Amino acid sequence: MTNWVQLLKNGNKPALLAAIVNVIIAGLKAGAFFLTGNVAMFAEMMHSIGDAANQLFVYVGSALSKKAPTPKYPNGFGRIVNLVCLGAVLIVAILSYETIVGGIHHILHPSESGGLWINLGVLGIGIALESFVLYKASKEVFHDAGIEHMGLSSFPKSFAHLKKAKPPTKLVFMEDLVATSGGIIAFVAVLLAHFFGWFAAEGVASIIIGVMMFYVVGKVFLENARGAIGETDEEMLAHISHLLAEDPDIVDIQRVEVVKEGEYLHVEIVAEVATSNTVEYVLKVKDRLLMTILNQKGIQDVIISLVGDDGVESWTGTNSSKLIENRNKLPE
Repeated sequence: MTNWVQLLKNGNKPALLAAIVNVIIAGLKAGAFFLTGNVAMFAEMMHSIGDAANQLFVYVGSALSKKAPTPKYPNGFGRIVNLVCLGAVLIVAILSYETIVGGIHHILHPSESGGLWINLGVLGIGIALESFVLYKASKEVFHDAGIEHMGLSSFPKSFAHLKKAKPPTKLVFMEDLVATSGGIIAFVAVLLAHFFGWFAAEGVASIIIGVMMFYVVGKVFLENARGAIGETDEEMLAHISHLLAEDPDIVDIQRVEVVKEGEYLHVEIVAEVATSNTVEYVLKVKDRLLMTILNQKGIQDVIISLVGDDGVESWTGTNSSKLIENRNKLPE
């Protein structure tokens, strides 16, 4: 039991916060829908239920992904978070479909709904709470990217660093961005229906919200499918290759792999050193490289194999000229 509690403490905090907030919002919207029968409120209720379930699963998945490797699972549990995200988006996809169907039905059979101030009040509270969670998620995006938080300006600037965010952070950010936007759209639809008599506006808002939810489903599904299969982190691959090439003891690189394992990176390296080096010296080089690479952000484990120089230039990537220079400096 203690181990489970400890694991859950390491779960993605923005996902947990978003789940709690969305449970509260879903309850408020459900009450408003049953009191007023507003279709836009129904769409928002479905959206909040989907987000709450999603984010709770993601929180648990992000915690389990940090479980230490075992003899049965030597590669660890990093990809659990990707698998959980894949399962979570299926829930959103179903709710998105129901939201769109409800919107189409209301457009074909428009009807007036009451409770203007109830709807506006609940939507206003929802927008405020979702905006707060979105702001927290934008701060986490900066944290995942290794950049100092920039205060209120972090939200618009977080889009530029979203690719560097961990899968749970990215999912929470995207879902709450859609949730906040959806709340504003529903708010406007309620005003249009009440003051201009365009009752179909609520149905249109429901469809727009459903389509936005489907967009999140597509983006999150594709990204986590790549993560579950095992995707190369091209940026970190180039960075590690640069570190290896800059090391004076490395004369060639046979292979470098940097694979995403959930929130973390798994690195495998096969590099060449001078054959004149003693075993003791090569082990020191290996230890030095191991510490350098493990200190890079997001890297969980590294496997390094150092072999003797075969005289053939294998590496054609980053800083290949530097490796040639290292080889040329070797004593005759």
